[in-house]
Amino acid sequence: MTSVRMDKWLWAARFFKTRSLAARACDLGRIQCNGQPAKPAREVRIGDMLRVSTAGGDFEIEVLLLSEVRGAASVAQTLYRETEASREIRQKVAAERKAMKQFEELPAGRPSKRDRRRIIQFRGRS
Repeated sequence: MTSVRMDKWLWAARFFKTRSLAARACDLGRIQCNGQPAKPAREVRIGDMLRVSTAGGDFEIEVLLLSEVRGAASVAQTLYRETEASREIRQKVAAERKAMKQFEELPAGRPSKRDRRRIIQFRGRS
């Protein structure tokens, strides 16, 4: 096997739960192969550099192995190697997101009747 479809490989490497989600990400331009947008049917080869944007962050990876079948997570992690720069950026973003939660003030309880009226007025309901 010298190449695999992009959506199959992304699914097998566990970047997406389903092949259809992987194909959708390709269609939306969230997957780049060697600096160019990748379609779901594009062939992935060993040595390709991919940029994958998911809810978990942006990954910059190098393809090490090919697979068409989805296996265990430990096996999926052997299919690629993430660059050090990518790993550092993702960790930095995660730390910033965690720090922002500390500054977020949550309300003490339910809004009062007066607060509810203000919320309804602000949202533009009657």
